[in-house]
Order: sequence, then structure tokens, then C-alpha cells
Amino acid sequence: MGVLLERSATVQALLRAARDAVAGCGSVALVAGEAGIGKSSVVREFAGEVTRPARVLAGSCDDLLTPRPLGPLRDAAAGTGGPLEAAVAGGGDVFAAVVAELGAAPTVLLVEDLHWADDATLDVLGYVVRRLAGLPALLVLTYRDDSVPAEHPVHRLLGALAGCPVRRLGLDPLSETAVAELARGSAWDPAVLRELTAGNPFYVTEALAAPGAQVPASVADAVLARVRRLEDRCRDAVEQLSVVPTLVGFDLAESLLLDRLDALAEAEDRGIVVTRPGGLAFRHELARRAVEQGLPRLRRRTLHRAVVAALRALPTPDLARLVHHAVQADDGATVSRFAPAAGREAAAAGSHRQALAHFAAALRHAHRLDRTELARVVDEHAWELYNAGRFAEAVKGSERALRLYREMGDRHALGQSLVRQSRHRFMAGDTAGAEDAAEEAVRVLGSDADLADRAFAETYRGAVLALSDRPDEAAAALDLAEELAQRADRTDLYALCLNYRSISSGTLDDEHRLALLRLSLELGLGHGFHEIAARGYTNLGELLFRFNRLTELRRCVTDGLAFTRERGFWSHAHNLDVHRCLLAIRRGDWTTALDGLRSAAVGRDEPGMPNSAAPYGRLLARLGSPEAEALVRPAWERARRQRVLLEVAYAGAGLVEWCWLNDQSEEAAAVLREWEPNAARPTAAPAWAELLRYAARAGLPAEAFRGCPEPWKSGLDGDWRAAAEGWAEIGDPYERALELADSGEVEPTIEALHVLEDLGAAAAGRIVRRRLRELGVHRVPRRRAASTRANPAGLTDRQLDVLALLGEGLTNAEIAERLVLSIRTVDSHVAAVLEKLSVPTRREAAAQAKEMGLRAQ
Repeated sequence: MGVLLERSATVQALLRAARDAVAGCGSVALVAGEAGIGKSSVVREFAGEVTRPARVLAGSCDDLLTPRPLGPLRDAAAGTGGPLEAAVAGGGDVFAAVVAELGAAPTVLLVEDLHWADDATLDVLGYVVRRLAGLPALLVLTYRDDSVPAEHPVHRLLGALAGCPVRRLGLDPLSETAVAELARGSAWDPAVLRELTAGNPFYVTEALAAPGAQVPASVADAVLARVRRLEDRCRDAVEQLSVVPTLVGFDLAESLLLDRLDALAEAEDRGIVVTRPGGLAFRHELARRAVEQGLPRLRRRTLHRAVVAALRALPTPDLARLVHHAVQADDGATVSRFAPAAGREAAAAGSHRQALAHFAAALRHAHRLDRTELARVVDEHAWELYNAGRFAEAVKGSERALRLYREMGDRHALGQSLVRQSRHRFMAGDTAGAEDAAEEAVRVLGSDADLADRAFAETYRGAVLALSDRPDEAAAALDLAEELAQRADRTDLYALCLNYRSISSGTLDDEHRLALLRLSLELGLGHGFHEIAARGYTNLGELLFRFNRLTELRRCVTDGLAFTRERGFWSHAHNLDVHRCLLAIRRGDWTTALDGLRSAAVGRDEPGMPNSAAPYGRLLARLGSPEAEALVRPAWERARRQRVLLEVAYAGAGLVEWCWLNDQSEEAAAVLREWEPNAARPTAAPAWAELLRYAARAGLPAEAFRGCPEPWKSGLDGDWRAAAEGWAEIGDPYERALELADSGEVEPTIEALHVLEDLGAAAAGRIVRRRLRELGVHRVPRRRAASTRANPAGLTDRQLDVLALLGEGLTNAEIAERLVLSIRTVDSHVAAVLEKLSVPTRREAAAQAKEMGLRAQ
């Protein structure tokens, strides 16, 4: 039964990957297949053949109600004495520690059963895979590919593998020849056995181990038939072990089984349980489940209670395991005592789904908690609901916590909870409620509160005021908060103050605003303030987009998405993903934007911030979709209630553009009137200028204002050439086309139509065709050949011209002279071409130009 058949190719592929790792070429190996297909057998065979200088660090994920935070990494690092062991034991930076561990010596990191992984483990592994190329390491992951539906968290890790060297090693069922080899000497017909088991190695071996040649009704029957043949003491011990998922450590086994431990020798001889480094386990998880599920419920309950007692007797019990067994044992006293601590441990590790589950388990036994602990758990549960993006539930939870703190008269806890509620309410779209909670927090804590508490309250008060329409009050609050934070030595709060001061100060220019945000981000990253760094990425990305700094925006979004996804900050990742789509719209890559915005907008109970419905509806309007109206109007109504510049900017522009495209000038005028009071807010100038430009297109009186940014100003002034040139420099083909279409001249208008058709901008295309008819053009001239125009990178016509000249080896100055453009504009076009082609150098771009057959016209 120990023969490993038809798996040598997979083992050899893993060994080649290990040798590559020793040579400095790190990679990932995914070993996937259904339960029982042989994943564990393969990786154990492989691990046994790995030779020096490589070492193997192995761990597995747990089939617990709430998996242990960083469980497989704790197991893998145990006894190494390295940076990873120190980090998981002492709450250090696990992200940096695991990279240091893998970089210290050639290493195989083996993580089994990824489908049971906790959030923190997935986040850390996602961080690792992006850095493997420069490490002497092989990351081997096993998982059941039939147990990870589309919504399973493991997909965020699998998605992170893009661009990383990956070996995907799927395991197939055994052939009839292999089954015949296993069945040799038995009474089984190999063909019948192959058909009954579908070639699953575990099913085959269990059927062969069943008494006689009777066909078991199920694999569970086959397993149970073997267990029933054990002596009573051994069977009792096997049943006790069956309620403990995965490995049972020797300390726990000895405490649990006492004098029955030696009785397991019979089960080991018969291949039911095995001894592994660190403990005992069933030969296969399916066998364990078959035994456990075959027990009467009362018997399972009793066995779980025995595990609870044994775990509690250990010097340092594993909290996640303890809570799992206490829940199964209906032991409310143990759940209420240990689940809160398990939740805090998980939250500190970044396992937010697991923290949420632990706090929820504790609250199911709320009557057992004293009032102080109950209020704290309710508050913590609300914060984890916020982390999960369940903002409305977070608000309800925080309201309950506030009631409890008020009843207790705990001013300190009440003030802290009010600060958190202000964040919950803001993300739920209740800006007024967020302001009220922040104001009350400041009042409750008072001027005699601890410096750090006052800094905390004033920072969040300043933040919500900065985000709403009260920037002057925000500036004063943030000035005070910054002073208090520095006096209290709270660098985290100081970094937040810098972030929100960048958007609330009315005296800063664009460069100074961006400099403050970059400093805030730098402090967050440098000091390990991860959530603050995540806010730094999101607010920096928004200003870069607003200021049309698209090349910088691309870097910010790429780095920010990696950071926020690795650490489970999903609301911040949503924000950055929307900005990724907005960047794609600006660059003319509408297919990417449409897919991303649809995914972000459709089916979400919590819209997130920014509300993706506004840009999604706006893009649909450009494409001429009738679905746009049902998105842009509600988005505007929601934004009006929120009073957040981020929301009113996107929603207002989206609705005014829809009005222009659908000849609804009166509604556009109403939006303009309501939007105008926002125009004086810091950083609002670009959004106001955009709104005015589209209002002008809709036939409304609109003109440039003092400080109006380009290219909007040129468009409002009627200088279509300068405006079109400005948009070409930025790299936005749609806005450039609209300015060309406003020229009143035939050739630029025809060019505009061609660009709009390339983009799929059907709505604006209809308007431009009407203008051409008014100019006397009833037949639009043929465009350049489709073979020349079409390209997989989505380059605009002008970018194709630039690429063709790159292919001829011209410098930017020579290209500018040939195309009658400024050198700065050509610089921008070249940057956009490199970005769209995903190549780092002009030489590689030139090579692609030749492959595409481009020639300068």
C-alpha cells in the first residue's frame, strides 16, 4: 500500500524546482487535486528526497471552525531559531521575517491544504510570491481544486501568482494498470475496482483494506469496517483522535489518551494512523472524517469535551483549537472565556475573517461575559465587521458598544469607541453621523484626558471634517491633533494628520499636497502602521488622478493594490482598484476598465468608497448603454447626502456627462447649481473645471475660473488646439477627441470621430457625426487600414505614429519635429506607449513596432 504509483513525474518536477531554488531561481509549485488523489503522499515523497544545501520547512492548514492565525507558518518555523519563528512567536513583522527566513539559506517552504488557510497566512504567502524571484526558495502549496469556489479567499493568493514563476502540477486519477498493481493478490477485479473508485488512490486503498471482496457502500463504510476490527482500547483511542483535525501533537496526545496511547500501535500497524514529526495523524483526512462522522452526536460531544480539558491543562493552549473544540462540545463557559482572546490574537496577526468568527462565537454566549468584557468584545466585533466591509453592521455593533459604555460610565472606553464609530458611519455613507460621533468623542474625553486619547479623537475629527465640506474646521482640528500627537509620541497619528492636512489646507499648492501624502505613506510603511499606509496609498492615488499625474498614479495603484491585498485591507483595495479602472479609462483601455468596474459595482451590498457605480455608469453612458441612467442618478443622490468631495466629483461629472450625451441640459444645470458650493473646497478645482467643461458641451454658460487647471481651461476658453494638445500630452484619447470635435473644422472633427469609434464611444460618436453633417460632410473618408490601426495594446492613433517612429530609431526630439508636436508631448506619448506595451525600454518598443509591421506615414 506504500507504493507511490504514477506520481514520479510530479515528484521529479518538484525536485527540479528545488534545484532551481538552490541556484537562486525562486518559484511556486501548486500541487492540486481532489481529496484522496495523493497530494500529501507526493509532497512527502518529494520532501524526503530534497538534499542539502536545501532545507524543508513544512506546515499545514487546519480544518477548524476558525483556523489558527499563521498556523502553517508557525509549524514550519518551529525549532528553526530564525527570524520567522521569532516573528510569529513575538508579534513581529511576519512579512519581513518570512522573506528574511527564505533568503537566509536555500529553502523549500511546504504549506499543505491551502483551502483551509486563514487570512493572515494567505496575506503573507501573497507577499512572498511577489518576491520569490530574488530568493533561493521554492514555495510548494497543496490544495483541493474542487473545494475553492470563485468566492473562496484562496483565489486572491492564486491571483497574486501572475508574473511569478509557477509550476502547476495537477494530479490525475490512477490508471487501470496502476490499480491492477495495487490490487495484485486481492480478490478484486482491477477494472471493477477502477470504475468503483474512479482511480482515486485513497478510495482504492480503503476498498482493498476492507474485509473480503465486498463492495463498500461508501468510502466511509470501508474505513469504519477497518476501525471496527480494532481491539476496544485501540478503537476508543482512534475515535478520540478523530475529533482533532490534522496533526495531534505528542503533548496533547499524551494528555488526551493517557494509558491508551500505546494501544494505537495496532492502528498504526494497520495503516489507519501514522506517526509524523511532532505528533500523530490519520493516514488521510478523509479517514479521520469518516470515523468522526460515524460517531453518535453525544459521543462526539463527549470526545470534544475531553480535548477541551486536555488543551486547558497544557501550559500554553492553542486558542483557536481550544475554541473550535469548545464550540463542538457545547461548552459555552470555555467559549466565552477564550474566544475573545483568540479573536484578539487573530486580529493582531491580520486574520480578520478568523477574528470576526471568534468574536461572533463569544457573543453567542454574551450572557456569560461580564459587562466590561462584553462591551469590549462588541466593540472589537464591530471593528472586524468594518474590516470585512460590512459597514452597516459595524455601525449597529458600535451603537451597542456605546450603550454599554454609557451605562458603565467608562469615559475613556466611550471616547475611544465613539472615534471608531465615526469611521464606521463615514464608510457607511453617513457623513453627518460620522461628524457627530467624532465631535462627541472630543467632548467626552475632554481637555483633561490622556494626551494620546485626545490626539486620537482630534485626528479622527479632523479627518472626517477634511473629507466632508468643512475644511476650515478640519485644518484647526488637525493642527491641534498634530501637536498632541507629537507631544504624546504617537507617530501613527502624526502620519494620519499629514494625510488629511494634504486635502484640507486651503493654502498648499499641488506639489506640497502630494509631498505631505508621500511623507505620511513613508511613515506608515517605515513604522509598520499598515492601515495608515493603506490610507496613504488611497489618498495619494486620488490626488494623482485628480491632478492628471497618470504615470505616478500607475505606480501608486500597482504598489498600493499589492500592499492592501497582501494585508487584507479590502475597503482600501476597493478604492485603489476603482482608481486602476479610472486610469484605464483615461488611457483609453475601456475594456479593462469596464470589466473592473462591473466587478466592483455589481452585486455589492456595501458600495465602498469611492462608489464604483458612478464611474461605471459614466463609462456605460459613453458606450451608449441604456443601463447607465440607473447608475448615474442614484450615485449622484447618494453623493449629495454624503457631502464627500471624492463622491460628488465622480457622481456629479458622471451625471452631467450623461445629460450632455442624452440632451438633458436642464438636469445638467441643476447638478451644476448644486455642485457649485463645493468649488471653493481645497483640491476641488480639477473636478469643478471638468464639470464646467461638460456643462459647456451640454449648452450651458460656463467659463474658466481663476486657477482653472489645464487642459480644462483651454477647452473652456475655446482654444481647442491647446486643449487637444494638452490631453494628448496627458494621454487621454477621449478628452482629446472631444476637443478636436469642438474645432468647427472638418479634418479635426473627422479625426475625432475615428478616435471615438476606436474607443467604442458610441454616444459621443453620434453627436460628432451630426456635427460633420452640419459641416457639410455626408460621407466620412475611409480610415487608415485596419491592419495598421488595430493593435492588442489599445494604442491610440497618435501613439501608433510615435511607436512607428520609435521603430525607425528616432529620438524624442526627432519624433516631435516629424509630427509637429512639443518634445514634452512626445515624452508623454512615449511613456504611455511603454506602459501599454508593458515594456521597460524604447528598444523593446521598437522591436514590437517591427513585429506589428508599423511604418511611419
